[in-house]
Amino acid sequence: MPDPQSIHSVLARHFGYPSFRPAQQAVIEHVLAGNHAMVVMPTGMGKSLCYQIPALTIPQADPKADAHEIVLVLSPLVALMHDQVSDLRSRGIDAAYINSSLDRPTRETRYQEVASGKYRLLYVTPERFRKQEFRTIIAKRHVKLLAIDEAHCVSQWGHDFRPDYSRVGEIREQLGFPTTIALTATATEECRRDIYSQLGIPEDEIQLFYQGIERPNLRLDVEHVMGDQEKLDAIERLLHDDQYRGGSVVIYFSLIKTLTRFSDHLLSQGVDHECYHGDLPSQKRRQVHNRFLNGDTDVVLATNAFGMGIDKANIRVLIHAETPGSIESYYQEVGRAGRDNQPSRCVWLYDQSDLMTQMQFIEWSNPDADFYGRLLNLLIEHNESCRAFGVDWMNERLQRVSRHDHRIATAFAMLDRAGVIAGPHPPQCFDLLTAAPDHFLNQESLAEKKRRDQQRLYAMVQLAAEPEDRKAFLQRYFEGDAKH
Repeated sequence: MPDPQSIHSVLARHFGYPSFRPAQQAVIEHVLAGNHAMVVMPTGMGKSLCYQIPALTIPQADPKADAHEIVLVLSPLVALMHDQVSDLRSRGIDAAYINSSLDRPTRETRYQEVASGKYRLLYVTPERFRKQEFRTIIAKRHVKLLAIDEAHCVSQWGHDFRPDYSRVGEIREQLGFPTTIALTATATEECRRDIYSQLGIPEDEIQLFYQGIERPNLRLDVEHVMGDQEKLDAIERLLHDDQYRGGSVVIYFSLIKTLTRFSDHLLSQGVDHECYHGDLPSQKRRQVHNRFLNGDTDVVLATNAFGMGIDKANIRVLIHAETPGSIESYYQEVGRAGRDNQPSRCVWLYDQSDLMTQMQFIEWSNPDADFYGRLLNLLIEHNESCRAFGVDWMNERLQRVSRHDHRIATAFAMLDRAGVIAGPHPPQCFDLLTAAPDHFLNQESLAEKKRRDQQRLYAMVQLAAEPEDRKAFLQRYFEGDAKH
């Protein structure tokens, strides 16, 4: 293992920092010694260095060797890994990513480079392990360290669960059970324990490095409002707050239709801004993303699709125009403000009627046993019709309450995660591979997951009612037994 002096020299040479932030050095030395780590560290406090520095201690690859060491990073978003790799390359670091944004010739070239020993640091999404060609080439490398970025995505109790992230246990097995580091800014005690379970690492074999959530430069406010007009008045006032002018502004929405409505009003008032949401073409989203990071636009109205990867130092004002669905989501988003450690204001415009939107989201993300049963029956008994008429036809037969009910998308994703279907999207999702595990027909288990989601939303109501120190409330929420 490199001595502390050499680690500091790597830090100074590649990143220009004279010293590590609290806990970074301890984490790096811990994983370089071959030990597993769980890192909970506030947004913007340098979690990525905890696996980037170990990658830079790898000697240059020997073309004659049978196995070449590499640090492999599982990252949830294409945009996130693109930005990180671009930054690393600008520092002269041998890093790359492989994801769906690459055309076939570029991807095949990248595969060949990885197989031949190029790159010290490789970013991929968990979905890449579905591809046999990738599994073949990564098997030619020795994964010195597996980094699970945004590790809360692993846990079904997390606020941003992603089905393919739940395959990390299988991925670790395919890689020969490498030293593993899981990193996140938001994980409760319950979520952390689920992460350990999903990784397949006993709790006593993975050390928790808990740095709390305190961001002294952030001012967290809740303004109680009623209706769109009071929200718009508050937004216009906050945009002209002299104390926080001179930086960027992000305004978060839960619904695209609300975002669009507010955008039209702000444009009519001469407020220049950009919009970012999941219904925009990927090229347009990338353009908005780049203009914001480059400083070409100062104000963005966004859904939570505008999130991970927004590493901009001078976000002075961050507004939640609609209620987030959980404390975890709220904290993840406010953590994007004030990364330059300058005073920044985060304001949640709390309208109780917004809770209905989040309650609807909880319904959509928690199909019950009856819904799963009827979906599976459609796939089994009427498979030809499913293929002929598609998902919309299926959705009409599964529910008639709302055309916008998204339970079927959740169900396909979860059945795909369990290996029941080949999905999660058409036409693969119509291919049944095996019988569904009992879990999908166990109403008690499914109801427990829904209840926990509801508890997270109720915690937001408690935060809104907190009369004194909201930061202390957040600390209690996340801390659990982290200090014991």
